[in-house]
Amino acid sequence: MNLETIKAQFDAVLAKIKEWLESENLEKLRPQLHYQTGVLAGFALVAALLLGMADLVTRDVIQLRLEEDLKAKLEEVIPTEMHDNDLLFDTVTLPSADANLGAAETIVYLAKKQGDVNAVCFKFVAPDGYAGAISLVMGIDKNGEILGVRVISHTETPGLGDKIEISKSKWILSFNGKSLDNVSFEQWAVKKDNGIFDQFSGATITPRKVVLAIRRGLEFYKANQATLLATGEKS
Repeated sequence: MNLETIKAQFDAVLAKIKEWLESENLEKLRPQLHYQTGVLAGFALVAALLLGMADLVTRDVIQLRLEEDLKAKLEEVIPTEMHDNDLLFDTVTLPSADANLGAAETIVYLAKKQGDVNAVCFKFVAPDGYAGAISLVMGIDKNGEILGVRVISHTETPGLGDKIEISKSKWILSFNGKSLDNVSFEQWAVKKDNGIFDQFSGATITPRKVVLAIRRGLEFYKANQATLLATGEKS
């Protein structure tokens, strides 16, 4: 049901209520016991219709803002020169329950140039941050190297764990260029755990869990690499 149809129905109901509330009709209804109930019901109906109209009007605006925010995040992890398509509308959904990415299925955004897949990006979650889940987005080139990682949302401690944000520190940039090929399994850890990535002073759990989540994201890509690259093969 589109907005025009709902508006027409709203106008029709409003006209009926207006007719019902005319003084001559009210005089006929006033002596009846259900008069007060009817008046209240009428106003309640109008209020409900107004709320419904407001929801419909703002729903598209909210969705547009969410899409704009997501597009901005995707552009932070996928250089614009690597694609000529619209990332938001060129996607593949893959099962990811076994990958521990925080969802049973993961939407993978494909960065294509002249039809060929040059890179992919997807959202995932480090579910076990110090203060809760940490939502991230990562861009990976077709060879499996990280192009960029950004934090979408988190509840980590301000001044400590929030250094995972690009606006707080450059730590998140240390993943650029890393892959499962140039960093060994054991090295995918913070330095306190004999890895190569820095931890934060007074906050080790947050970076530790982000590092492990990013490694899982790379493993997810590697497991689906052939499938994803095949979506860009020209016929």
